[in-house]
Amino acid sequence: MPRSAVVFSMHGRGHLQRLRPLITGLVAAGMPAHVFTHEDFRDSVERAGGRFVDLFAGRPLESLDATSMPIPSRGVTFAAHCADAVAQEAAACDPAIVIHDTFAVVGQAVANRLGLPRINVCAGHNAAPQPTIAALRRDPRVAISAACHDAVHTLRERYGIHDASPFSYLSSQSDALNVYCEPEEFLRAQDRAPFEPIAFFGSLPIDGDADAGARLTPFGAAAAARQRIYVSFGTIIWHYYTAEALRALAVIADALASRDDVEALISLGGAERSAHAAALTRHNVQVEGYVDQWQVLRDATLFITHHGLNSTHEAVFQRTPMLSYPFFADQPEMALRCRELGLAVPLTTTPRHPLTAEDVHAALAAAQAQHAALSTRLAEAREWELATMHRRPAVIERIIALSRR
Repeated sequence: MPRSAVVFSMHGRGHLQRLRPLITGLVAAGMPAHVFTHEDFRDSVERAGGRFVDLFAGRPLESLDATSMPIPSRGVTFAAHCADAVAQEAAACDPAIVIHDTFAVVGQAVANRLGLPRINVCAGHNAAPQPTIAALRRDPRVAISAACHDAVHTLRERYGIHDASPFSYLSSQSDALNVYCEPEEFLRAQDRAPFEPIAFFGSLPIDGDADAGARLTPFGAAAAARQRIYVSFGTIIWHYYTAEALRALAVIADALASRDDVEALISLGGAERSAHAAALTRHNVQVEGYVDQWQVLRDATLFITHHGLNSTHEAVFQRTPMLSYPFFADQPEMALRCRELGLAVPLTTTPRHPLTAEDVHAALAAAQAQHAALSTRLAEAREWELATMHRRPAVIERIIALSRR
């Protein structure tokens, strides 16, 4: 029986989604993958071929730190309190290597505790630790609990994470290998040094052309002759910027409702639908709490997006032009990079800038005027996605080789 990989992901759907193709690749290559994450993701892990382990069983995160902001700082507290117990569970899996999402600081602590090689799977677009943490220290949202500050000391002294901080979820890069969840074209050559050694793996949970299969339009039959506009700001913004997101969505809904050439679908990214749907629904704008975004993007002709990493690359694969409305973290940089690459048009160039109906109409007009150029560049970028996925087996081989050292 070959030795296994132990894989760590905190309670973040997008983070687990990026790990799934890696898990599938490891299992296909003959390396069992024991995936430590939240119970919510059991089915997703098992569909990917992994062996689910409940990371939080008997140690719920909220019991250790329910107040630190940003929320991922609570994972720093969790790592310091739980790494010994988790390491014992991981050791029982006969691991040869630890693989973790950057936000899963507990993975870094477990690897150090067990003396195992460690692979980091990068979270976000160009989230280099030094500038990202420097910007975060100036962020008014930040409020770190005493438990988290104590945890930082423990991680330094007990687990050998010498640069530990309340923001260690941004700085857990690996000296062995960092798996980057985008095609290499999205990360400028001059920005790669903080992620070296690096392997480009992409984020899409597929190995081929997903356009095959049934097409079930989410927009309704009447939308066929109209622009089909999908609007989503993802899931994470609802923890921090609910009011700003709702204001922007209301302006977008009003602007789209004034047009006869549009059918729109707004997803609230898992936020409580009943609380907001009535305020945002219009005669040509439907609102859902959660949608099958992959399916929706197949049929959309335009995507108004915050530019989360997963959402952006799903749109690229489906060749859906984007209107950019970033909020925070890596989103503004991703929006800028997409504009540089000719894949998106800005709604505004400043994160969370108040929108007007005129902004929306101007951006729609710009997207229409640039339609041919956007389509050409999206087709090219889709080939980058496919080429990156085609090279995944070589990355898997590289990881397995590191596990044998």
